[in-house]
Amino acid sequence: MDDAMLVIPIWADLAAVGLGGLQGAMFASGFRGTRHLDLLGVALIGILIGMGGGLIRDLLLNQLPVVLQSNWYLITAVLASMAGMLIATYLQRINWLIVGLDALVIGLFGAFGTSKALFLGLPEVPAIFVGAAAAVGGGILRDMLMGLPVAIMHVGSLYAVAAASGSAVLVVLHAFGVSLVEAAIVAIIVTTTIRILAVVFDISLPEQRALFRQKVAIETSQIPIVKTDES
Repeated sequence: MDDAMLVIPIWADLAAVGLGGLQGAMFASGFRGTRHLDLLGVALIGILIGMGGGLIRDLLLNQLPVVLQSNWYLITAVLASMAGMLIATYLQRINWLIVGLDALVIGLFGAFGTSKALFLGLPEVPAIFVGAAAAVGGGILRDMLMGLPVAIMHVGSLYAVAAASGSAVLVVLHAFGVSLVEAAIVAIIVTTTIRILAVVFDISLPEQRALFRQKVAIETSQIPIVKTDES
């Protein structure tokens, strides 16, 4: 293990992988597309969500992926995916559980990515980017693999904004002398809370087309209208 494990204990990283695998498998189990997923497909989605954030984080940091340095990461992701498939059968109507797990996973990977980036000496803004990318990376890979529209590129419930906000809070707290561990805990809470509130109250960024129409309306309002008398 590398020295960054002093910042991200293996049990915490495994917890993020396990929760990601659980949430991913539950999401995939409830997928109702034109082509249904088999058990292997559901398991792969769970494993991808569980390990994707850590892989993207370490690749961006030019580090040997931690998930490949221990047997426990893949084992945890597989077991969590299997558990997610079993739970989904009984909890298909409890959407809030999937939303809650999704928000927590985003917070965990965002905080861990930013913490490791700061620990390795990256400047503040790139550290926020690494954290946000690690947080949403698994979801992007999931959507691409399942043939779904990539969530963060469409009007939605502040998916990437929540991750970036939590990462930014972590960076600010650390700049004021708060330890990375304590700052990461606060960041996880911030990201999870923003994501859940955004889903509950259906808060999202404005649609690009709405902004374009508003801009056109403002610009055309300045054009004088010449009225002519009809003969």
